[in-house]
Amino acid sequence: MRFPTRHHALALAAVLIHLPAWAGDFTLSSTDVSPGQPIDARFVFKGFGCEGGNLSPALSWTDPPAGTKSFALTVYDPDAPTGSGWWHWVVVNLPAQTTGLPTGAGGVAGVPEGARQVRTDFGTPGYGGPCPPVGDAPHRYVFTLYALKVPALALPEPATAAMAGFMIHANALGRASFTATYGR
Repeated sequence: MRFPTRHHALALAAVLIHLPAWAGDFTLSSTDVSPGQPIDARFVFKGFGCEGGNLSPALSWTDPPAGTKSFALTVYDPDAPTGSGWWHWVVVNLPAQTTGLPTGAGGVAGVPEGARQVRTDFGTPGYGGPCPPVGDAPHRYVFTLYALKVPALALPEPATAAMAGFMIHANALGRASFTATYGR
């Protein structure tokens, strides 16, 4: 077994110092989607051969880290056969006093004033539900809420989900996440 040198230990310490401290009590939950469980048809995409309701699920969160000035939400499918996954929903600039989003906030219900829905891989802003290829193993849908140290992300119009992700990670104080599944 090879033990790290002092140089390796210092390099590792430097990396760890620059990582954001993820708050242990910061939680994200949903009354519509359960972690580790299949996503209901109400929240599945309507299109590409899928016949769901395309509603975004209700989400709520508690205990963000001290210093939180805004939130960002992402829903991502790492199993999509694109080589880079699939962004289903990206919301930035959620005000710090926000504690949740109602069912349908990614569409008709809308997000709180000041928040912005970023263009997803469906080509438009707003929620787009799961719709994996027929016959694939169930895909994972990762719902992640980020507590940010800035009141708003300055994203150009139109911004991509990848650009939003870069800015989110650069300003994150903490994150809370859960994963649900869907297959057909």
